[in-house]
Amino acid sequence: MGIVVSLLMIAVGAIMKFAVTARASGWDMQTTGVILMIVGALGVVLSIIYWSSWGGFGGRRTTVVDEAPVERARVITRDQEYPR
Repeated sequence: MGIVVSLLMIAVGAIMKFAVTARASGWDMQTTGVILMIVGALGVVLSIIYWSSWGGFGGRRTTVVDEAPVERARVITRDQEYPR
């Protein structure tokens, strides 16, 4: 579950908890909203832990510059004469 899905679950859960006033027989929408918010928050935390261990959020990065001299290759085509 990615961060976007987790944030979407938090948003839907908050709407169900705080904005919906409808009642359903045998199903409590406010409890479902709280569960969605908890699962979404857990998904955000786990996504951040995963990406930070992978290096996606400013983890350890190393830049290596190789300053060894570069030899240029000589390309000979058939149109050129070969020196003897």
